[in-house]
Amino acid sequence: MSNKREIEVRGADVEKAVEAGLQQLGVKRNDVIIDVIDEGSRGLLGIGSREAVVRLVALSAPEPPPAPKVAPKPAAKPAVTPASVTETAVSTTASSNGNDVEVIEADDEEGAAAEEVIGALLVKMGIEAEISTSISEPDDLTGRKVHELDIEGDDLGALIGPRGETLNAMQYLARLMVGNQLQRRASFVVDVEGYRRRRQQALARLAERMAKKVVTRRRPVSLEPMPPHERRIIHMTLRENDDVYTQSSGEGKRRKVRILPK
Repeated sequence: MSNKREIEVRGADVEKAVEAGLQQLGVKRNDVIIDVIDEGSRGLLGIGSREAVVRLVALSAPEPPPAPKVAPKPAAKPAVTPASVTETAVSTTASSNGNDVEVIEADDEEGAAAEEVIGALLVKMGIEAEISTSISEPDDLTGRKVHELDIEGDDLGALIGPRGETLNAMQYLARLMVGNQLQRRASFVVDVEGYRRRRQQALARLAERMAKKVVTRRRPVSLEPMPPHERRIIHMTLRENDDVYTQSSGEGKRRKVRILPK
């Protein structure tokens, strides 16, 4: 059984590739995000045929085998004081699948640099606004907390742009600038007047509504093209749904989520 959390698998068709990937990861379909890289082709009379290629991202690690029972050893004296143990303890939180995930605290240096960079960008754009900073909840998969910087002010729709494209571009630019300043990858989130939160709620409702349609009609439904973080919202929303499963397909900015009946 593989310990990798992300793999690419080939198969005669998409379904066979997915099944092979699930077997390698040792997980069920609901425990992965399915990303169809190439749907493959049968070719003409077998000429020009190519295999399907899928990427599977595991949402949880496979259950470890039970540890063998051994006789208990006499307790040894600790090499450090109880206070030292407390200071170096690893913080954990229960993930949605019941497994403990290590919580990685938000980087305060990154948060301060992000606020400074975004403030400078707003000044150069001639926009008067305030920046409020908060800490996110731990990510379901990684356990990482990040800084969330929300820009608040009047008439800031231009900072969001159509379908959040301007906001995503500003976040990308700010992350590059902060990453260059700190010489490491930056992962903070930039928002404008809670747009991302509202968008996440809307996408979750869309996913649930489309899932009901798929179950009723027993036919797949393809959603509109979305950026990776929005496709992930759809995948995670329907992860526990026993009647449907999801997979991504398409290329570049045209990648979309398909919801399929089980």
